[in-house]
Formats: sequence, structure tokens, C-alpha cells
Amino acid sequence: MSDTHTATHAGLAHHFDDLEQQREAGTLGMWAFLVTEVMFFGGLFLAYILYRSKYSVSFEAASAHLDWKLGGFNTIVLICSSLTMALAVFYAQTGSRRKLIAFLILTEILGLTFLAVKAYEYHDKWVHHLVPGLRPFEWTGDGDPGNVEMFYWLYFAMTGVHALHMIIGIGVLTVLILMARRGRFTPEYNSPVVLSGLYWHFVDIVWIFLFPLLYLLGAHQGH
Repeated sequence: MSDTHTATHAGLAHHFDDLEQQREAGTLGMWAFLVTEVMFFGGLFLAYILYRSKYSVSFEAASAHLDWKLGGFNTIVLICSSLTMALAVFYAQTGSRRKLIAFLILTEILGLTFLAVKAYEYHDKWVHHLVPGLRPFEWTGDGDPGNVEMFYWLYFAMTGVHALHMIIGIGVLTVLILMARRGRFTPEYNSPVVLSGLYWHFVDIVWIFLFPLLYLLGAHQGH
């Protein structure tokens, strides 16, 4: 492709010389953003590990009350969504607009499925008075109620922030679908899809760590 063509591409922002420079800047920016996300989630994981080591009995008892089957189902859903997102990126790079749109929609559906399951779980915790801070916390199982409440503080903080990232990702997917329908992406210009794919994979990976830490810790005790 000639320099003249890339310089006049509709997707080229005015402050870049060419599409390659724009792609490299976007990739660098996304990785810098993901590093900040790693540090953010790292702080939450560190807090969880510290309290988990201090209140192990209560944390196992609280974890046993989570439905690991639903958590496992959501894990499979997100792994599938990573596959569909990777295929969307592939078809964006190869210029297959119909398949790109199809896999973006599939990714969005899987993301919404994850959130629907998560909403069901949150409702269950609300019904059983296991939502700290919003209503009186009640616990009659094993472990110290105060320490169990700490587990649920961390549970809602970690899964809530993760769910917020999922909602943002679904919003981005919606924009990408609209752009794809208008034929905005070509084999030469597909950076928004590629960068959004990086974000989506990162959010999926975070869940891969959340699932065993929160759901499998007390799974041997049964639900």
C-alpha cells in the first residue's frame, strides 16, 4: 500500500503521519493502561491473600456458600468469549466484515450471559443478607461472622470491579459492531478491534484468577 493511500485513510487521525504510527501509538497506550490495571487488581488480590491467610477458616466457610458451579459456568463462558473475540480480530485483519460482525455479536452475547449469571448470584447474596454495608449482615455458618463479612467485602469489591470492566467492554463491543456495519474496518485499519481484543482478554484473565480464589477455596465443604 502506498504512503499516499495510508495517509488519506478515513481511520487515520490528523496528528499521525500514517496508519502504522497510529497503530504503534495505540498499542503502546493500551499496554500502559493494562499495566495500571494489573497494579489496581494486584492491590485487591494482595488484600485478599493477606486476609485469607489470617482468617482461613472463616474464608473457607464463606467461600463454601458461593456456587462454584455457576462460577465454573461463567469461567467457560468467558473462555469462549476470548475465542470469539480472537476470531473477530482475525476477521477484522483479513477484511471479512460479515464474520467480524458475527463474532463481535457472539462475544457481546457471551459477555451479557456472564453478567446475567453474576446478577443472579448477587441477588442470591442479597436475599440471604450477605451484602455488607447495604443491609444487616447475617451469618449462622462456621467461622467468625465478622471475618466472613470481610470475605464478602472483598468478594463484592473484586467481582464488582470486574463486572464494571465487563460492562465497559460490552459498551466498546457495541461501538465496534456499529463501526463494522458501516465498513470502517479494513485489513489496513483495524486497530480499534485489535486493542479492544487486548482489553477483553485481560478482563477474562482476571476472572481466571478470581474464580479459584473465591469459589474453589471452600468448594470441598459443599454449598
